[in-house]
Amino acid sequence: MDKIKARLRRARSTRARQAKLKAIRLSVYRSNCHIYAQIFDIGGARVLVSASTLDSEIRALLPNGGCVGAATAVGKLLAERALKAGIGHVAFDRSGYRYHGRVKALAEAAREGGLQF
Repeated sequence: MDKIKARLRRARSTRARQAKLKAIRLSVYRSNCHIYAQIFDIGGARVLVSASTLDSEIRALLPNGGCVGAATAVGKLLAERALKAGIGHVAFDRSGYRYHGRVKALAEAAREGGLQF
């Protein structure tokens, strides 16, 4: 099993547990250059709120989208948008990535911004 298949297997099992909880889900995707975060509704069919390093608000602040500082900025922006949309409690879906580095920075910034996991 290669790295990508192992990550997707971990992500699938996490999402299955979250589907049983029937919770709104905060999902994270990271590439080498950027990080993306979306909040999905309970069924997972609709994106309620999203933020990424490609947003103009964040691109103006940071020259590089693939760093911990950029992930922190995305987490704060996502929490701000979620609270404005009336979303306060989410289930954190790290998409099979380790809770370390940029994923951890995004999660902690979202918590500081007011989201509850």
